Amino acid sequence: MTKGRSMNKRTISRLALLSITAGALMAGCSPTVKIEAPDKPIVINMNIKIDHEIRIKVDRELDSLIDNKKGLF
Repeated sequence: MTKGRSMNKRTISRLALLSITAGALMAGCSPTVKIEAPDKPIVINMNIKIDHEIRIKVDRELDSLIDNKKGLF
């Protein structure tokens, strides 16, 4: 019976050593993230063309009033 217990202790110690070794290897393979400033400046090209159209609906009475008063506008 002592041989059986000795084998169990030996097996447990090997498993412990194996798990410690595996843990150390996994810790060495952890991913890293590097954040660095770019060498060239960032250029944002903003070529924007803005066109708008304003439509004014005028009452006929106001239209005739504007036509009668030439110096108003």
